[in-house]
Amino acid sequence: MTTTAPTDASKQLSSNFSTFLTLLTTQLKNQDPTSPMDSSTFTQQLVMYSQVEQQIDTNTNLQTLITQGTSNAANMTTGYLGKKISITNGNSSLTGGTANWTYNLANAATGTTLTITDSSGKAVYTAAGETTAGNHTFTWNGKDTNGNQLNDGAYKLSVAATDPSGGAVTTAVASAGVVTQIDMTGSAPKLIVGNMEVDLGDVAAIAN
Repeated sequence: MTTTAPTDASKQLSSNFSTFLTLLTTQLKNQDPTSPMDSSTFTQQLVMYSQVEQQIDTNTNLQTLITQGTSNAANMTTGYLGKKISITNGNSSLTGGTANWTYNLANAATGTTLTITDSSGKAVYTAAGETTAGNHTFTWNGKDTNGNQLNDGAYKLSVAATDPSGGAVTTAVASAGVVTQIDMTGSAPKLIVGNMEVDLGDVAAIAN
């Protein structure tokens, strides 16, 4: 992460301030003793330069803190490499034509619908799910509703279920995978599991 902008701003401020002082000194030397110049304008300009300098220093300090924070986050995420994690955002990686999820129904349902969407949010597959309360596993072969094989990548499973009274049943979806890489190119590190990126906030558990 670069701090070029604050450094350049400091150099420009220093150059402008030196020029201002030179002009001020010249004007003071050549002012009419019987009609001295009003000093309030110079005072205001001096205050303005001081405020700008303080702002540049503040920006530089913030830049340093951001750099340190990014470095600390990077060090922390390297501990995830090779670990199996549970992911709670509904996403799973379709790898080699297979993706796996676990979903939970808080209560027994009269009907359950499983919907898989691609990275653009388009529904590509729909099927009926289990209706008994508790955890259920679901393995998808990567084919859409028309039987076409889809490309490997990140896909999301959504589960909708209704109870005997017609109300919605509380559901939860999770997947798991091994972290093989850490992506440091963005503003925050991301974990790579199969063919998808995972935010740290979506990690529910870690196992060896």
